[in-house]
Amino acid sequence: MAQHNDFGRWGEDLAEQYLIDHDYAIVERDWHSGHRDIDIIAVKDYTYVFVEVKTRRNTDFGDPIESIDYKKRNNLRVAIAHYLHTHDNILESRVDVISIVAPTPYDVKIEHIEDISLL
Repeated sequence: MAQHNDFGRWGEDLAEQYLIDHDYAIVERDWHSGHRDIDIIAVKDYTYVFVEVKTRRNTDFGDPIESIDYKKRNNLRVAIAHYLHTHDNILESRVDVISIVAPTPYDVKIEHIEDISLL
């Protein structure tokens, strides 16, 4: 389990650097609302961007974005609502997914999907 967690953390580190390289300002990492979490909270163009990061070694069981099921979407909705309620929420907001497929640390494919629906 620890190796899986390390791989996920590595993917979040890659996603954070990707966002920084694309002019996003990182606000929070691994923000928790109870047992719900938001991987990365960033700001770009006066918009809060709540980022779910999915990291896989391969696509044998589907694209990483396919693992964002109803339960995960609902948890994101609740966590984001809590974040916006407890923080300055004058900004617009959206939810993005960063999908990382990395069979090796040197063979990495990053896909950034902007403004997904949580419905």
